[in-house]
Amino acid sequence: MKFVVFKNNETDANYRCGALVSGTEIVDLTVLAADGELSPLGLLRCFDLDNDFLANARRELAKHELPRIAKADVRLCAPVPRPEKIICVGLNYRDHARESKMAVPESPVIFSKFANCIAGPNEPIFLPRTSAKVDYEAEMAVVVGRRAKHVRAADAMDYVFGYTNFNDVSARDFQFADGQWVRGKSCDTFAPIGEYIATADELADPHKLRIRFRLNGATLQDSNTDQLIFRIPELIEFLSASMTLVPGDIIATGTPPGVGFARTPPVFMKDGDVAEVEIEGLGILSNPVING
Repeated sequence: MKFVVFKNNETDANYRCGALVSGTEIVDLTVLAADGELSPLGLLRCFDLDNDFLANARRELAKHELPRIAKADVRLCAPVPRPEKIICVGLNYRDHARESKMAVPESPVIFSKFANCIAGPNEPIFLPRTSAKVDYEAEMAVVVGRRAKHVRAADAMDYVFGYTNFNDVSARDFQFADGQWVRGKSCDTFAPIGEYIATADELADPHKLRIRFRLNGATLQDSNTDQLIFRIPELIEFLSASMTLVPGDIIATGTPPGVGFARTPPVFMKDGDVAEVEIEGLGILSNPVING
């Protein structure tokens, strides 16, 4: 299932959820999750594999009885609008570590973003007024599907709800000046995500997916998730050993080579650009870039 979150119009305070079918229509599944519209907290319950939302959704989709809405008639939102945690993995592609002139890590390098960073498909990435070096990072994100603590790698895939496109936008001048990554990674809109979450059964192997980033149509990153240093089971085992993961948490698994600061000459995003992340089986996440 391709899970989407949407609003019927700009004035809606809460959300609706559905399944993207045939690329152009959405089956409205909100009735299966709530009597009316969904709050951000209510949406998080949809990702819990230990309740019956996903099973009910699959059953109802097979009946072809729920109403369909044209995708063009609604506004798609970030598929996880207010996650409890956004956990990111740095230097998780060997070639990216090399282009960053850093050693391949012996254990996952972890940092976080905050909920203010979330942006949905076609929503703008805002360039901070005091940054001149805003970079892109195409990533595959994992959406957690069960409360997870001390999970073994052998069992970890049972804790995955699905996968989505993610752009780990980074203000490099902030990041390098500060000597740590919090401010440079956590500006408003610095975590675009979407446009849908492919549930785990949609992908035969998330570790064999082509991943690309385009800026104004030019391909600047082009790799494959088979180049990940630490794969999803290892990441879930590592993270759940020290923190409790909950449904709707986002784990961004790292970016391949080709990021802007490492290019010659460097390439940074500017007002008027269009940033696109495309991962095989996960569609395209497109965001305009504008001055904040």
